[in-house]
Amino acid sequence: MSIYTIGDLHLSFKENKPMDIFGNNWEGHFEKIRKDWKLKVTENDLVVIPGDFSWAMYLKDTDEDFKYLNELPGKKLLLKGNHDYWWTTLKSMRNFLEENNFKSIDFIHNNSYVFEDKIIVGTRGWSKTEGTSDDDKIINREVLRLELSIKDGINKFGEDKEIIVFMHYPPIIKSNLINNELSGFVKIMKKYNIKRCYYGHLHSNSIRDAVEGEHCGIDFKLVSADGLDFKLYKVK
Repeated sequence: MSIYTIGDLHLSFKENKPMDIFGNNWEGHFEKIRKDWKLKVTENDLVVIPGDFSWAMYLKDTDEDFKYLNELPGKKLLLKGNHDYWWTTLKSMRNFLEENNFKSIDFIHNNSYVFEDKIIVGTRGWSKTEGTSDDDKIINREVLRLELSIKDGINKFGEDKEIIVFMHYPPIIKSNLINNELSGFVKIMKKYNIKRCYYGHLHSNSIRDAVEGEHCGIDFKLVSADGLDFKLYKVK
């Protein structure tokens, strides 16, 4: 059984949100992802989607997007992205899935998930580049949520399994390396001896800011859809 990941699907079956503003490579991206997914993923595999799943504003309007996802093979885990405005409480989202018979989907939100010998944890994250007056407050809250997710995994599934972190926002960018800065997210990962982190959010020209490979003892990988050329990345 394998684990794959791809972020930023930006599905919009009920919204008029073409993604080709980020480049012509986004044209027909729904079908590109579906085709690659079906080639790689079996029903016994897991796919983690770290944020920006749907452009819908309200949960009730995500039904066509979730239908697309539910019909693809494998188990799917979703994290919140900055454009997932439909995101509500874990209970409400799980009720929505149950009501619509979307049985292959679940969420990471202050919780964790075990898949064989791997523990999946994560949070949305945030960046000071958003430029809001509450940036520091939001970052501190998201750092806390990451630690809560990690602790949940340890408490539920033990300390003998590898913990893999997924985030929407990058926990580290090139300016952090230049300025020798460690974000709160990286500090938490180091505290719990995390060795791998996968993140999305960066598109088009902003992909140049991505930090990939090993830094601070952690292997980082950008997995936004266009960053992966719309092909799922194998984690395990």
